[in-house]
Amino acid sequence: MKKINKYKKLLKAVRDYLVFFLFMAFIITCCIQLFLHILSISINITYTKSNIRQAAILTFINVLILSFIFTVIDIIRRKITVERPVKNIIKSAEKIMKGDFSVRIEQQYGINSDNGFALIINYFNRMAEELSGLETLRMDFISNVSHELKTPLSIIQNYGILLQKSNLTDEDRIEYAKSITVASRRLSELITNILKLNKLENQQIYPKKQTYNLGEQLCECLLNFESTWEKKEININTSIEEEVFIESDIELLTLVWNNLFSNAMKFTDQGGSVSISLKSDNDFVFVQVSDTGCGISSETGKHIFDKFYQGDTSHATQGNGLGLALVKRIIDIIGGDIFVNSEVGKGSTFTVKFRKKNNE
Repeated sequence: MKKINKYKKLLKAVRDYLVFFLFMAFIITCCIQLFLHILSISINITYTKSNIRQAAILTFINVLILSFIFTVIDIIRRKITVERPVKNIIKSAEKIMKGDFSVRIEQQYGINSDNGFALIINYFNRMAEELSGLETLRMDFISNVSHELKTPLSIIQNYGILLQKSNLTDEDRIEYAKSITVASRRLSELITNILKLNKLENQQIYPKKQTYNLGEQLCECLLNFESTWEKKEININTSIEEEVFIESDIELLTLVWNNLFSNAMKFTDQGGSVSISLKSDNDFVFVQVSDTGCGISSETGKHIFDKFYQGDTSHATQGNGLGLALVKRIIDIIGGDIFVNSEVGKGSTFTVKFRKKNNE
């Protein structure tokens, strides 16, 4: 690619030189021809100093006329090829400064379309497109955060008002207090996840790699949800290969497993099943988390790792739509991959793949 660009620059330089050479040769040839023509006429008539002077003056006037013509041509060329794109870039930049990220500069095509402005315009349009996408994400993020914050705050406020009543029974007081606790916990989790996701996206968290047994970590994380699966009478199926060691960040991967297990339990109905498997080959480790829940459509699967996206709104009150966004960002940071296979009404399977620690 670099060689092609070098050849393009070389060809452009040769072309510019030839154009300049032809213009100059044309002007000089016209001037010499005119001078010789007048001089030959003067010689045939009468060879005097006044005739030579007259020929020189006419030649000089001719040079002035030709210079003026080509100066006008150059001014027009500069207005078309330089001033116009510069003005377009300045106007578009001013619109972007005012917050209009929909602006795009139209590419110019012609003899001098490769004079550098085409490249600048191309990068400017790409920058405007990126800024437009970021602005859309920012507005969506603010809208979603505002909505997610309002819900638990409204619950806390409403039950706080109810607790101020003097004729409350102990049962009502305990119930209202529990609701406030749940709402405040959800609010705390939302803020914590936002901060974590912000640090991950701004690369303020760096993996602290160490070698450890992945099977043991999966079992420990799974046991944290024992009360959940017992309450919903969920059948837990495990197929965990022993002595599988990886080199990664324990805390970051703990977040991954906790989020995947939490989602599996949340979307699995009473009496359903959740399966966790760990397998490895010579180079890679595969962790699968499957459930028999509601499943997701193919359209939902395209956005499942987007921030605040919740495909199943019936379970929206149990989460904030940031869990899988966190999972995806962590997997990207540690250099792994995550896939989802799902069918509506039959459940989902999340597969995490990353490189295995080789024991030499």
